Amino acid sequence: MYSSERLKGIDVFVTVADLGSFTAAAERLNLTGSAVSKSIARLEARLGTRLFNRTTRRLALSEAGVTFYRTCTCVLADLEEVEHALLVTGDQPHGKVRIELPASYGRLHVLPLILDFISLHPLLQPHVSFSDRFVDPVYEGIDIVVRIGGPDTWPAALGHQYFGAQRLVFCAAPAYLAEHGVPQHERDLEHHHCVGYGHTDGQVSPWLFKGRQPGEMEQRTLQPRIAVGDGEGEVAAVLAGHGIGQLPTWLTQRHLDRGDLVEVLPGLATDGLPMNLVWLKSREALPKVRALLDYLLARLAPHGARPGPSA
Repeated sequence: MYSSERLKGIDVFVTVADLGSFTAAAERLNLTGSAVSKSIARLEARLGTRLFNRTTRRLALSEAGVTFYRTCTCVLADLEEVEHALLVTGDQPHGKVRIELPASYGRLHVLPLILDFISLHPLLQPHVSFSDRFVDPVYEGIDIVVRIGGPDTWPAALGHQYFGAQRLVFCAAPAYLAEHGVPQHERDLEHHHCVGYGHTDGQVSPWLFKGRQPGEMEQRTLQPRIAVGDGEGEVAAVLAGHGIGQLPTWLTQRHLDRGDLVEVLPGLATDGLPMNLVWLKSREALPKVRALLDYLLARLAPHGARPGPSA
């Protein structure tokens, strides 16, 4: 059960933080300055921390105040949005929704789906960001995340749906193979130029190979001719003839279909990292989140976006 005490003073706190003044907040809220000051004092006493740093010249949020402000503004925005949706648009997707996508897969396969969705639902206001870093949806307040890789067990606060694993293939440009020959065995890779995924710390992601036992995977790090810290950049290097790369089919399939790339050693193709759609359970009932989740779940696939029924 949520105590009603937790809601008291939130609107006053946010207004003071927005305006940077007790006096201005009192005028905005049609309250006395004393009432505003007492409201903030009661809130700080209940939380056991100072929310504002006060001087004779300025009023600024403390570190704890910044954290509390971020949560309060989200709560108030959600309440306002739901009220507006109930009054104006019923259960139609409406308002802002935060989405975090992996850089290359997101740009190539998820963003086009989101753009199609908002064409059908023009009241939706998605805020889409791209990153290959680990994100914590709970801490960062992100509604929906597409994640490549992830934990074996998920926190209770998150919903998630597995939609497949990356399919990794070895491929090269025809010009490279014409000059250097086509590898016939995995040991031949040691004598070829390789294109790898490079990290900012100077490390290179290992290639994955099938292990001796069913379902077992082995990781091997080969010395690359070139390491690129971006999936699309890796593909560009392979297309330019700089070597063989192990790449997911969602990046390479269109190039393979056109003949710009050639798969080599097809017997070494293997599944890679799992791919999941992740969301905040606390927000999944909001029409804007539920509708977009359903739309994406019907279309996301490890090889790229697939057609789905109209929303």
